[in-house]
Amino acid sequence: MKIIDAHMHLSHIEEFKRTAAEKSFVDYSVAGLLQEYAENGVVLGIGMGLTETQPDGFPDVEALTPMGLDLTDELPPQFVYCLGINPFKLDEAAVARLEADLQKPNVVGLKIYLGYYPFYAYDSVYDPVYALAAKYQVPVVFHTGDTYSERGLLKYSHPLTLDEVAVKHRDVNFMMAHFGDPWVLDGAEVVYKNRNMFADLSGLMVGDAANCKRLAESPLFFSHLRHAITYCDHYDKFLFGTDWPLAPVKSYIQFVQDLIPAEYHEDVFYKTALKVFPKIKPLVE
Repeated sequence: MKIIDAHMHLSHIEEFKRTAAEKSFVDYSVAGLLQEYAENGVVLGIGMGLTETQPDGFPDVEALTPMGLDLTDELPPQFVYCLGINPFKLDEAAVARLEADLQKPNVVGLKIYLGYYPFYAYDSVYDPVYALAAKYQVPVVFHTGDTYSERGLLKYSHPLTLDEVAVKHRDVNFMMAHFGDPWVLDGAEVVYKNRNMFADLSGLMVGDAANCKRLAESPLFFSHLRHAITYCDHYDKFLFGTDWPLAPVKSYIQFVQDLIPAEYHEDVFYKTALKVFPKIKPLVE
């Protein structure tokens, strides 16, 4: 089975480097990720553009829009990415840069970091982003749920705040990163209700293979997640993603394989990504 990783990172973010060195024990480099992909049948990774202008700066109000993948100067063909948005740096010049970059073949979407930046998804500051998404037929990915920084503000990242955007912009597809965890039942309702809302299953656990196994085997740790996925009852609207380097690729594949009924694996691990990110189809088929 071919696999698309719909959510990963390749940026100089100090917290990612610490997580790789101290928790997940992955080789946080282009070569390290390519090796994990080759060993596990992953044919493409979709990176989430992210930068910080000083160590441990994210959420960084000074980062220029668009944010990219700055861990490497040249992306291998196995990687594409979504342009990261800093709402504090979203003037006319930034919108022009976004539009120019959206015409690159390896740019496949836009990423908004709810919770990290103190703006709701429906704030008018993001209207130019949604207009560009509609014009170029690319999805908008939202960070939702818990923030990987204590400086984040959770009220902005609650998945219910995406409902208004999905209703207002029916001509744009949206992806709810992390399924709104821990508010996954609310996230499930937003995905169930809106034909243009999808969710990735990335970032639901952090650590090495042993810790991932411990969490996956806990009778209670993922009970809320299983409840929400069953309630949503639209397995074809979920996407596999690792949130690498937070966890090893192999461990995360095993976790999602156990979470999703086998008859829907091809959708979750591959087909739905082609639907949500239409620009990647020529790259993998």
